Amino acid sequence: MTDLSRLAGVLLLSSFTAMVAGVAVAAPSGLTLNPGDLDATLRAVHDQTGLHLAALGLDVLGWLALTAAGLAVAGLPGGLLAAAGLAGLLHDAGNLAVTQLTDDPGAALPVLLTAKWAVNLAGLLWTAATAAGAALLPLPRWSRRAGALAAVSGLAAVALPWTTGLAGPSAALEQVGYALHLPVMIWYVVLGLRLAK
Repeated sequence: MTDLSRLAGVLLLSSFTAMVAGVAVAAPSGLTLNPGDLDATLRAVHDQTGLHLAALGLDVLGWLALTAAGLAVAGLPGGLLAAAGLAGLLHDAGNLAVTQLTDDPGAALPVLLTAKWAVNLAGLLWTAATAAGAALLPLPRWSRRAGALAAVSGLAAVALPWTTGLAGPSAALEQVGYALHLPVMIWYVVLGLRLAK
């Protein structure tokens, strides 16, 4: 493995660690920011601003590491991965803006909705990067198959919000979407471990 490959592996592992830590802060505190329950979301951000910023900071580190990992991986898989990271940072920018809009629900709602669709775009790009990586990176056959399966799961997660119509996904459905993204994240953990050796 080259030094660049090792760096990509370390960045992928760092990204996963930071994102999981961010979820561990946000989820128990009711800070997953669901636009479907705007009043509760804004109240949670207002009452727990420090935790909200801590979770966001960890998430930003995760998306930054993913972007950098994409830049360290050659070709289409790397480009798509870097684009996913940038879309994730756009998502976090929207969630950060909500911190200043807790007293203005009318302004907060479109910002939250934009942030949610930005993370959906990030998921789509990440899924595409997974499919491209499974097809194009020099990997064992089992890893290619696992990547293809992970991409199918990621695609289901990305498609989920489109099935909910004007109402948008409920908090429970959002959790299903996160669970469907897990195989993608785990595939990149395995890839990161492989590259970091």
